[in-house]
Amino acid sequence: MLAPQRRALILDLVRREGAVRVAHLVDQLGVSDMTVRRDLDALARAGSLEKVHGGAVATSATTSEEPGFEAKAKLESTAKTAVATAAAELVKPGSVVAISGGTTSYAVASRLRDTPGLTVVTNSLPVAELLRGYAQEPGASAPAVLLTGGAPTRSASLVGPLADQAIRSLQVDLLIIGAHGVSERAGVTSPNLAEAQTNRALIASATRVAVVADHSKWGVVGLSRFATLSEIDYFVSDDALDEDARTVLGHEVGRLILAHTTHA
Repeated sequence: MLAPQRRALILDLVRREGAVRVAHLVDQLGVSDMTVRRDLDALARAGSLEKVHGGAVATSATTSEEPGFEAKAKLESTAKTAVATAAAELVKPGSVVAISGGTTSYAVASRLRDTPGLTVVTNSLPVAELLRGYAQEPGASAPAVLLTGGAPTRSASLVGPLADQAIRSLQVDLLIIGAHGVSERAGVTSPNLAEAQTNRALIASATRVAVVADHSKWGVVGLSRFATLSEIDYFVSDDALDEDARTVLGHEVGRLILAHTTHA
């Protein structure tokens, strides 16, 4: 297959799905990882898509605008599973836990179904719907849920003054929060200014803060910072995180937790 044909197929897939992984393209096209990456580079230079770690997203998903929840869920799914499993172990029975928007945070929530006596505060519509579904099951001991309110973003997170006001009135034991990007210079960032402000309110309400971010988030910088690395009590990532990132995070955060993707 000639390069223009491959790139047309890649672009069609990205436009239909919203996001695509390099590994999936390698399987679909029967070419090498390097060939796929060269094709993505060419399409990104043309403005047809945006490269992200592990794949690409449609051009509407720039650093100042997030892809939708479903599109993000397709990226780095194995790593997210591993990270979510490790992060869920930080949640104690009978505690009050805040869970932010985002697909990794959602994956953590899916592992809290049987945690006894748990109360969950969330600004994520998918998380609230997930836990509400658990509560309707016969004999369920699902967490109690408090939804903050606010205006929804593309990633189905509720943000803005109403959400911030509700969050500021609360005190939670642990916050599970995702990230668009993490870097040594910028800290933890979001592409959405209102979401970053709501994330700051969540952090201020929490006794402990756990950032959940797979290795692909390192080096990515969004429009607005909502936390410095030193504000993080737990940084939960996966074992594909590079050595430089491990060194930086090991010095800056309270505790670095790396989940094993080989068993995810």
